[in-house]
Amino acid sequence: MRLPWNKLSPTEEREYLEERLEKLNPSQSILGGTTEGSRESTWSYIKGYEELEIVNRGVNMIVDDAAEIPATVGEETKTRKIALGSKPETVYRLLNIEPNLYQDINSFKRNLIMDYVMEGNIFIYYDGVHLYHLPANKVRITSSTKTYIEKYSLNGVDYSPKDIIHIKENSYESIYRGVSRLKPARRTMELMSSMRKFQDNFFKNGAVPGLVIKSPNTLSEKIKQRLLASWTTRYHPESGGKRPLILDGGLEVDAITNVNFKDLDFQPAIAENENIILKALGIPPVLMDSGNNANIRPNMRLYYLEAVLPIVKKMNYSFQRFFGFIITEDVTKIAGMQPELRDESQYYTSLVNGGVITPNEARKGLGYDKDEDEESDKLRIPANIAGSAANPDEGGKPPAQED
Repeated sequence: MRLPWNKLSPTEEREYLEERLEKLNPSQSILGGTTEGSRESTWSYIKGYEELEIVNRGVNMIVDDAAEIPATVGEETKTRKIALGSKPETVYRLLNIEPNLYQDINSFKRNLIMDYVMEGNIFIYYDGVHLYHLPANKVRITSSTKTYIEKYSLNGVDYSPKDIIHIKENSYESIYRGVSRLKPARRTMELMSSMRKFQDNFFKNGAVPGLVIKSPNTLSEKIKQRLLASWTTRYHPESGGKRPLILDGGLEVDAITNVNFKDLDFQPAIAENENIILKALGIPPVLMDSGNNANIRPNMRLYYLEAVLPIVKKMNYSFQRFFGFIITEDVTKIAGMQPELRDESQYYTSLVNGGVITPNEARKGLGYDKDEDEESDKLRIPANIAGSAANPDEGGKPPAQED
């Protein structure tokens, strides 16, 4: 049998696998045979995304920033690949220019990453020519009793594992499906939503907290209803708010609690809950605080390293295994990952003067065109005062001349 895997024909590959079925995971027969759909309803996450400002902003930041990072297609890997016959220029076009005939690459990637954040999974269908996004919350996975995945299903349509690229978020309970990044913050989102609803109902109903009308005499039911209707009409916030009432017949207004409108604002609690949601997404809360720019750059770098790049790396690893080419992320033009221009120029200058890289290599790193001078393609060997640094033995005091 010839190796490596990418040199095998489909028939040889099938024969190779059939010969080694007895070497598969013995426990797969216990793990397989089950069907897993979306592990829980994503409605609460979708509702939080559409109604809560901080959830919408945090998710959009990750989705938009991750979709902006292009992929670099390198040399062919030495391991087995799924899409036999794929070419590097085709893979580059699918991942950076045109995934299919109907979407641009940015829209396509944003759909994928939105599924990853909200549902914890990405499913991509490859028909041999184009890539198509499958809604993650509608895809069901049927595990195999012999290998790993038997099939993927979407609304009654079955897909072969060889046609699906699956990117999975971390999960402890399942080896087949990931968990949404928003799941740890679900309780916090529901709490914030309840606070907002309480505020809305408070003002819509025209309620006045902590007030009671006292009367020295017993009032009839008819008078009570008339008095309540009058109070509701005149004191309703939408029809005057603080319009005074004339109380006669010994009626008094008294406070039974110290609750006021400021206490009902929940602003400190909402601010704390917003920080919890941002931390669950992996976003430093300082990035949302426009009044503090003292440490914005290190936090921006931390945000890319811990929240954005892990998603992009997982996607690239899945593409690499599927297409059989080394695929890495290109962050050279991502502003949040670049050092200060001053530091960058000093960095490249020291490398050139130290003889590590050529001037043209430094120009390429800084984004400048190549210099046509032949000397710009040569290393600059530094020289010291005593002599040439290329050969330290030649340095020192010049030899004395004989008389």
